[in-house]
Amino acid sequence: MSVVVVMGVSGSGKSTLSVQLAAALNAELLEADDYHSPEAVATMRAGEPLSDDIRLPWIESICQQLANTDSKTVVVACSALRRFHRQKLRHRAAPIQFLYLHGNRPLLASRLGQREDHFMPASLLTSQLQTLDWPADEADVTWLDIRKTPAQILAHAIEAVTW
Repeated sequence: MSVVVVMGVSGSGKSTLSVQLAAALNAELLEADDYHSPEAVATMRAGEPLSDDIRLPWIESICQQLANTDSKTVVVACSALRRFHRQKLRHRAAPIQFLYLHGNRPLLASRLGQREDHFMPASLLTSQLQTLDWPADEADVTWLDIRKTPAQILAHAIEAVTW
């Protein structure tokens, strides 16, 4: 099984790119937001950042889902903010490729301000950026600039995951 993890902070476009990429690769789509506990969702809705202790069962449930799939290729929309999240995912899947959607704070804040019906409030952007362990020295991470058009980002993503 091959796994592509579309990662980044809230508002970076993980879900959008993941849907497009899964369709392009004829892959299973796994939306990590669906694996948050009700308590974690309530915490975020209340504008409180998640601790590593709250995140750990979430990332473990995503890893378990990967272990249980029969799909040849899986695209995972997952923030994977912490290095240990990425390490856990690496131990569950090989080959694996991370696509890091990065952008500046004003652009991310603007995108979050336009979102509706999502449990992650824009007020948590700062904590997400502070929590992010930059994947600068990780060979299996491709950086994708969210200032590009969706079509350009998708094309770069497809190019990056062609094994």
